[in-house]
Amino acid sequence: MTRSDGYLLDNRQAEAGQRFDAFATLFDPTTFRHLVGFGLGPGWRCWEVGAGGTSVVSWLAKKVGPTGRVVATDIDTSLLLPAARPPVEVRVHDVGAQEPPGVGFDLVHARLVLVHVPDRERALRSMVQALRPGGRLLVEDADPALQPLICPDEHGPEQQLANRLRKGFRTLLADRGADLSYGRRLPRLLREAGLRNVQADAYFPLASPACAALEIATVRQIRDRLVAAGLATDGDIDQHLANVAAGGMDLATAPMISAWGRKA
Repeated sequence: MTRSDGYLLDNRQAEAGQRFDAFATLFDPTTFRHLVGFGLGPGWRCWEVGAGGTSVVSWLAKKVGPTGRVVATDIDTSLLLPAARPPVEVRVHDVGAQEPPGVGFDLVHARLVLVHVPDRERALRSMVQALRPGGRLLVEDADPALQPLICPDEHGPEQQLANRLRKGFRTLLADRGADLSYGRRLPRLLREAGLRNVQADAYFPLASPACAALEIATVRQIRDRLVAAGLATDGDIDQHLANVAAGGMDLATAPMISAWGRKA
């Protein structure tokens, strides 16, 4: 992620690792499907932007092998350190404020990153700049405004409470500069950046155990901020966490939109 004094979901909080584990379960199959489709293989040079955890980085390292290179960057690399061995290079880096950590990459990938970056335009330019001619860019980001509910089937008080807390979460994100409708614009933005053969799709998980794990970790991580902003009470949050833990709620995430293209 990119550093901001108002960034809501700090990697240094205890729940961050739980959130990354849930993201890996929910979204790694989609990400890996796209990367395999690019022909990713031995010798590729890759930049993983805002890597957060190790799941994508470790997978890339196996695919590119000892002749390849994986540069994994984040503003907080503490959760990346277990992967910091060849061919992986871990760097502290702010994609929205610094020059890219090299050029000539065959692949640049960012997942659930740019929606949080204050200077998203600069970040995207930097990622395109880092590609070699013919290199591939894959950007995957959520679009909470496209599907804003944690419980699309709002049939009872438990689901109503969950959706009210999710609305509070979106309020906190927007107050800190997150663009909650960014995902839908990715195909156009990649074309405007000069990429060719731009395509996109979306993945919308529903009723997965990982959705529940992600919700519990997220609500615990932002609990104090929800209460401080008057968006929920401690009683609301305790009840919601108990409802989720009971296992009878069909939870969703915002759609993750994947967009990709090739540099001319």
